[in-house]
Amino acid sequence: MKFDDYSIAPEIKRNLESLGFKKPTDIQFKSIPPILKGEDVLAIAQTGTGKTAAFAIPVVSMLYERKTSRRSEGIKCLVMVPTRELALQIAGVFEQIARHLNLKVFCVYGGVEQGPQIQQLEAGIDILIATPGRMFDLVSQGYIRLQRVEVLILDEADHMLDLGFIKDIQDLMKFLPRKRQTLFFSATINEKIKKLAYSLVHNAIRIQISPKDPVAKNIDHSVVMVGMDDKRFFLERLIKEHADSKILVFVRTKIRAERVLKALARVGIPSETIHGDKEQKDRLQVLNQFRTGAVKVLIATDISARGIDIPNVDYVVNYDLPEQPENYVHRVGRTGRGTQKGQAFSFCSPEEKPILDEIEQFLTKPITVVALDKDTYEETVDTSAEASFDLKALMKEAEEFVMSRKKKKKK
Repeated sequence: MKFDDYSIAPEIKRNLESLGFKKPTDIQFKSIPPILKGEDVLAIAQTGTGKTAAFAIPVVSMLYERKTSRRSEGIKCLVMVPTRELALQIAGVFEQIARHLNLKVFCVYGGVEQGPQIQQLEAGIDILIATPGRMFDLVSQGYIRLQRVEVLILDEADHMLDLGFIKDIQDLMKFLPRKRQTLFFSATINEKIKKLAYSLVHNAIRIQISPKDPVAKNIDHSVVMVGMDDKRFFLERLIKEHADSKILVFVRTKIRAERVLKALARVGIPSETIHGDKEQKDRLQVLNQFRTGAVKVLIATDISARGIDIPNVDYVVNYDLPEQPENYVHRVGRTGRGTQKGQAFSFCSPEEKPILDEIEQFLTKPITVVALDKDTYEETVDTSAEASFDLKALMKEAEEFVMSRKKKKKK
């Protein structure tokens, strides 16, 4: 089936063609028809499968057909997302699909002055993409009015729950019309998410695109067993051996991100970091530099693992294994997007072996281990531009990691 076969506006078909959209992905193929019929949809699909277009295409088509005047008649579609970066990305997809259709798309998020956002809201919009915190601020101040919303979309719902937004989502229902279409999209589902989903949707069509392996088949992922204090040497070697590649490095904390940044700088490797302590404008600037290839190495916390579509990432490196097993899938899913091939490497220290076990249990299969002989291991450490390091500090860091894991298990 092709997009030409769908009952969507010809203008949208032209926009899709100009964007290079020819054939729908599995999630798009299964989601678009019921959404166009006005059904509620609960959809679960891997990251990188085209979920945003799966709801944006039919929603833009429906709103365009229903619009009776050139001016906005109030917010008709509300899309809730967990992070600022994802809000901007989804807004971009809606704008591309709705090009020349006189549908006004806008996103609101925290970390920036609200004045310009209020000004845009008062000018009138049709489709609002929002993060929960800023949205509720503007709702309480009377700048966002949701009485006319026809479609509610929750995207990356599992991550919103991880970030503690469940009460915000439940409170949101007080401001929305009871008669509405609700679309619930998530990459993973558990009992908590299922309970929330079924409390929001009505007779929903359930769609699940979940192959036996949650990691996309075009991603080659493996694990390397290295000591906590040797990870920097292996990262240095990987980067230097693939100097022209775009490499996304995931770490556990903001502090770790800055430490890895400094360690790479000491060996002459330029890189950038993105995490929650960064100003919004700096985060967006770094993401754009990484997207365009001006920055080749980006060090990130999990804030960048969920839903962000960064083109042509050659390698993902889990410098630290993720605490949440499902985040492994989201991290490695930053490479191998769409039909492209990708590679992901995870560095696992002895302290992290229990986390690796949890990840493999979640995947229901072992991750391929890259065998390192003693000579290769020693050569990697000895030939580093920074062969000396503060062993005492690194040992303390490893001890702190073990203690944090013990405390977590006690809770």
